[in-house]
Amino acid sequence: MFNKILIANRGEIACRVIRTARRLGIRTVAVYSDADANAQHVRQADEAYHIGGPRPQESYLRGDAIIEVAKRAGAQAIHPGYGFLSENADFADAVEAAGITFIGPKAASMRKMGSKAGAKELMHAAGVPVVPGYTGEDQSPDVLQREADAIGYPLMIKAAHGGGGKGMRIVRHSGEFMANLESCQREAAGAFGRDRVLLERYVEKPRHIEIQVFGDSHGNAIHLNERECSAQRRYQKVLEESPSAFLTQELREAMGAAAVLAARAIDYVNAGTVEFIVGQDGGFYFMEINTRLQVEHPVTELVTGLDLVEWQLRVAACEPLPLPQDAIGQNGHAIEVRLYAEDPEAGFLPGSGKLERLKLPAADGHVRLDSGVVEGDTVTIFYDPMIAKLIVWDVDRHAALARLRAALAQCEINGPKSNIEFLERLARHPAVVEATIDTGYLDRHLDEFMPVAGAADTDLLLAATVAELLGQERTTRDAAADSSDPSSPWAIADGWRLGHGSRRALAFLRRGERIELHAHGSAGEYRIEHGGTVHTIAGARLSGDTLSLRIDGRGRRFDILEQDTHLVVHDGAQRLRLDPVPMYHHEQGQGSSGADRVLAPMPGRVVVVKAAPGDEVEAGQEVMVIEAMKMELSLKAPRAGKVAEVRAASGDFVDADVALVVLEA
Repeated sequence: MFNKILIANRGEIACRVIRTARRLGIRTVAVYSDADANAQHVRQADEAYHIGGPRPQESYLRGDAIIEVAKRAGAQAIHPGYGFLSENADFADAVEAAGITFIGPKAASMRKMGSKAGAKELMHAAGVPVVPGYTGEDQSPDVLQREADAIGYPLMIKAAHGGGGKGMRIVRHSGEFMANLESCQREAAGAFGRDRVLLERYVEKPRHIEIQVFGDSHGNAIHLNERECSAQRRYQKVLEESPSAFLTQELREAMGAAAVLAARAIDYVNAGTVEFIVGQDGGFYFMEINTRLQVEHPVTELVTGLDLVEWQLRVAACEPLPLPQDAIGQNGHAIEVRLYAEDPEAGFLPGSGKLERLKLPAADGHVRLDSGVVEGDTVTIFYDPMIAKLIVWDVDRHAALARLRAALAQCEINGPKSNIEFLERLARHPAVVEATIDTGYLDRHLDEFMPVAGAADTDLLLAATVAELLGQERTTRDAAADSSDPSSPWAIADGWRLGHGSRRALAFLRRGERIELHAHGSAGEYRIEHGGTVHTIAGARLSGDTLSLRIDGRGRRFDILEQDTHLVVHDGAQRLRLDPVPMYHHEQGQGSSGADRVLAPMPGRVVVVKAAPGDEVEAGQEVMVIEAMKMELSLKAPRAGKVAEVRAASGDFVDADVALVVLEA
């Protein structure tokens, strides 16, 4: 086993490797960028070294700098995590050439999987089921049209060297093929530098099921059962679970055997994932092999009881696999979701900023949290905006879903916006509960997972109001207790004034909408007016974070997740977030000037400027592109007009809500 390893990554995976290494008595070396000097993986490692600027190209993608740090620190091995250089064959070769062990598969195995077309041909030759299609070298439009017609429709065009959902088109009729081909080739050339495509029969309403595989340098290869990842948005996984409710035992065994066959076909060593697309009829077809540990590996760990990172370290140290195939168990059910700093209501726009509050459930035998941040840390614009992975386990799927819903109900994030409410609706949606979701369901029915416009739930609103009233009363009592006259009648926060009959007015903002209420009473006994209706509140008590009360005679219980700068109330099924504001404070609107400015939607770096002062632009015309969170955002003119000012240049870093382009009034 190694004495010291370097982790060539950041975030939760770096922290995860550090924990396992420490348990095994292995010292760890972290690397960090300008943006990560105070990050958790830096604080948790035994040693940490600076390797460059905040952008990945300046730091985490600099293989030479990482290898130099490993040499200087005396690390015997490098763990690449996932993302960044984890599937870079040239980096793996460079690590080995430097006399350091790469904790992952051989570079040759990576290269065999680097091309989707080549990988498919290799798997077909090895006897692994593949989707009918065309992967030939002849890319002339006439040949591709002829092959497409022979394969049949619906059909998918895929960039041969693509990934991340880019360079993919679904074609349902022969007459649509050529236009989609040209579009796909342009996107592939722009994203990957090569426009070669492959054609595949498109499987309607498919399931995405992947098999965790492991190989060692002694010729052993096994699988550790499946994970289902069919809940996806734009080809990105949203919820992962194991075992799959869709598979029969017979199909599970067949897919496991095919995955091992695929691993052996490329002489695979260490952890990998063989991904399959599965039709409604149970037919399964090879998609790709991810030659690294996957983000969703914890669900496999929870149902097998194994530490896959420990297995990685042992296999990299030339030890044989710890267990044979027949010793791999499968106990209970595990589900994983990812908490992101993003705004689902704004097209899942990534967010950034300081985590002013990060409340997560306590980890125990049923709940696991893998995170690279703590409260007070900053989610930066330079990397993936994941805050934490929430993984739950229970004896069966029904119980695991209940655990997931309960755990999500305890989560609260202040600072950047988050996807918690989206995940809560996902965990209760019939397509998830009944295990019928396919890979395209979320994209087809995204509105079903978004908040419904309209008034807030009355009980949640009343609970929030009561929590605010009780909080005001507590503050008044505390202030009086510290005063020179603690027995003063002014220490009673009941709102009583001459001629007003103890009437208190409250105002909140909810998604920009103002809500006003009036309350009579104190000490947990109130009459609250809202929308022309008076509700009677009795027996209200706030004990810790739990509010119990009777609303019009009905007993209710709520969790108060936040009561400082915001009010967040949860009833076990849904949450309500409010911003208390002064009763007589009114937000000023943008006015007409809002249509004259192009604002940065989030902090980022300007990639290209497409307008200059004096240019005439049309409504919706792209005037600037900024890069943030590993994605490009197109900024467009709000109306037709003449450009008066351009306030940023290519390469500039800009803050959120800053005016970048101004039109003449």
